[in-house]
Amino acid sequence: MKRHWKKRFLYQRKWWAGTVPFLLFLASCVYMMETKGITKHTILDAAAQYLQANLGYQAVKSCMPVLAYDAAFDAEQITIYEYLAANMDELLPIYGYVRKQEQQFAMGESGLPGEMEDSCGGGSIDALSAGLAAENKKAAAAQEKLDLQGTKQETAGEGNTDEKAGATLAAGDKAKRFSRQKLNDFDYLIQNFYRVDSTTTTNSKQLNAAKMLAKDMSIDKNKQDGPQILIYHTHSQERFADSKDASESVVGLGDRLAELLEQTYGYKVLHHKGRYDLPDRDNAYSRAAPALETLLKENPGIQVVIDLHRDGVAENTRLVEKVNGKDTATIMFFNGLSHTTAQGDISYLYNPNLADNLAFSFQLQLAAAEYYPGFSRFIYLKGYRYNLHYLPKSLLVEVGAQTNTYQEVQNAMEPLADVLDKVLSGEN
Repeated sequence: MKRHWKKRFLYQRKWWAGTVPFLLFLASCVYMMETKGITKHTILDAAAQYLQANLGYQAVKSCMPVLAYDAAFDAEQITIYEYLAANMDELLPIYGYVRKQEQQFAMGESGLPGEMEDSCGGGSIDALSAGLAAENKKAAAAQEKLDLQGTKQETAGEGNTDEKAGATLAAGDKAKRFSRQKLNDFDYLIQNFYRVDSTTTTNSKQLNAAKMLAKDMSIDKNKQDGPQILIYHTHSQERFADSKDASESVVGLGDRLAELLEQTYGYKVLHHKGRYDLPDRDNAYSRAAPALETLLKENPGIQVVIDLHRDGVAENTRLVEKVNGKDTATIMFFNGLSHTTAQGDISYLYNPNLADNLAFSFQLQLAAAEYYPGFSRFIYLKGYRYNLHYLPKSLLVEVGAQTNTYQEVQNAMEPLADVLDKVLSGEN
């Protein structure tokens, strides 16, 4: 009984320590309104200043987040949803703990922190992947399965939907049409098109479907003689389940994509085969950056840059869909936001083309979802930059994973080239 009384006393004392100052302040506000004719608006302004300056502000922020949101964030015109999402770690410490645990289970190379090379040298993603425990792989496989199910569910919604994902379609037919009105709902957009890594956050200002679709991502194929599209590989050594040699790697995929874009669609393509992940993957992005700058300076007509990768997943995960009757590896568009939950906006990784990068990947994702349901996994958003800042139409795309056959990833180049053309020609 005594111990129970002590625990209750300590709890009450903590509660009153944060609440009493605020109640006293409210009482003083009522007194001033009655005796000195101070207006409600003035009282609210004073309340905001008090909440920001007084030591009790942190207690109010924890106990009554709506009040803290109104006082501290109204000037920025963000929603209470965005405020809570950004501050959930602090408001609910257990949530912050869970988020940290999720980082340990992040799937494959796109979810592991090896891409931090841009900012701090990072570590080899292969080494990190090798260090995953068996239970981590199971969790990764489960998450991947959910992602794939989510992508397939896009084909089962409203409109003219082919209920069998991957059924053969006549050329140019849309298997599904997404309501542009629904796309303007941020929650709907996130749930149907994006996967946000636990290291970063986004909001409805950054991901605004109407604004992203309004951006003109087309290019003129006949405007200049030099190359218009650059394909390269930050991780040139990435291979597949049955790759026999270096020709059956992501570099081989680049050859096939360049061939399709040139011969089928009439673009002028430069395929750069520089190797930046040798002798290891550490700092591959930093090593690739000077070469990219030189290539763009020497070829000023380049308007599109594509960094072609393959993902890394749990060994029991298969990223395959039927596309036009062929077993085809699925793809995933990838964006870096130059923003982490821990650091906020990363000034030394500033990306002046971020809004256009996001618009480019979203238009491609929408075209893929409408013409080839199930072919493209959700767009993956992460915290760093990944050399996407050089041009507005910069793209990082993951084609399949180490568990795919080379034929499956080769088959993916046809729908990928078609989706690229639909956006770059302005036909979508």
